[in-house]
Amino acid sequence: MEEWFAPRWAEPWDAVGLVCGDPDDGLGRVLLAVDAVPLTVDEALDAGAQLLITHHPLLLSAVHGVPANDPKGALVHRMVRGGLAHFVAHTNADVADPGVSDALGAWLGLSRLRPLVAQPDEPSDKLVVFVPVEDAERLTDVLAAEGAGAIGAYDRCAWTSVGTGTFRPRDGADPAVGRIGEIETVRESRVEMIVPNRRRDAVIAALRANHPYEEPAFDLLAQTALPTRRGTGRVGELPEAMTLRAFTQHAAAVLPATASGLRAAGDPDQAVRTIAVCGGSGGALAEVARAAGADAYLTADLKHHPTSEAVAERGSNGMALVDAAHWATEAPWLDAVADRLRDRFGTTVDVRVSRRVTDPWTVHASSPQKASP
Repeated sequence: MEEWFAPRWAEPWDAVGLVCGDPDDGLGRVLLAVDAVPLTVDEALDAGAQLLITHHPLLLSAVHGVPANDPKGALVHRMVRGGLAHFVAHTNADVADPGVSDALGAWLGLSRLRPLVAQPDEPSDKLVVFVPVEDAERLTDVLAAEGAGAIGAYDRCAWTSVGTGTFRPRDGADPAVGRIGEIETVRESRVEMIVPNRRRDAVIAALRANHPYEEPAFDLLAQTALPTRRGTGRVGELPEAMTLRAFTQHAAAVLPATASGLRAAGDPDQAVRTIAVCGGSGGALAEVARAAGADAYLTADLKHHPTSEAVAERGSNGMALVDAAHWATEAPWLDAVADRLRDRFGTTVDVRVSRRVTDPWTVHASSPQKASP
């Protein structure tokens, strides 16, 4: 999970990772849910699961204790006593590639998904090191083990070329090759690897400790941080244009059902095809979605005044808003993660997805008469 949803991608205020449980314990069954609440904890324990993975944190606010007479503390006690570990992937899953909004877009049938707000790649350097040809492969392995050469889903990425190195050891040197005062010429490999800044010290330490030369020659070249496929929200395309009314009905049909359903703001008959989505509360990105050329933006927890302002301009600048239940926009991610876990672990681990609706809104009553336009 941390390989796919790195904890360092989480917002500073977030609380992700292992909430309770022993990392060394074995497990054979996992349950995924949006929320860690009594309903889903009961489901996990009844199913004999050893791990509950949720999107929403149980302990998002800082706590100084988890007494059993506190509602959240009681859940922690029940999980520990039942041998159930709890793991959270929240805002680090929101911005992952693929992440929460990718799953939402896929359920809506969107293609050509791209980030609504792309995140830059993490700061990195390019390491260029010169090493005797016969030591190049060994040194590359050592540097890769410390985190150098990781690019996306690939590791040990390196470029190697061969040339001639020359040097003259001076008094006080202890050369691995050559003699004091004599010019030495060596057939060397130039090895280039990307090094994340967070791994720089470890990589350089490993280079110095494992390079055959007393004084290894190397360069660190700062890299420009470019946009990545990671980021908040997604923008995609429907197979063909449809009216806002039809799209809202389509979304209501394919997303998990909730009492509140969906509602849309905008001209019901306007054509929409380019759709922006953001799982969870994405109202703050409405203007970003408009700037991205979206005909409609589907997210959750929209407020009255920002919604009214966002759809006030119609015609060429008009963008509709579709407000879905918060839980329903994030539940599709559970199936996406379950599929990835099954691909990774096969039948070794039984992976299940909770179908319990934990959206807090439980009753919806339509107005007896249609409101006037």
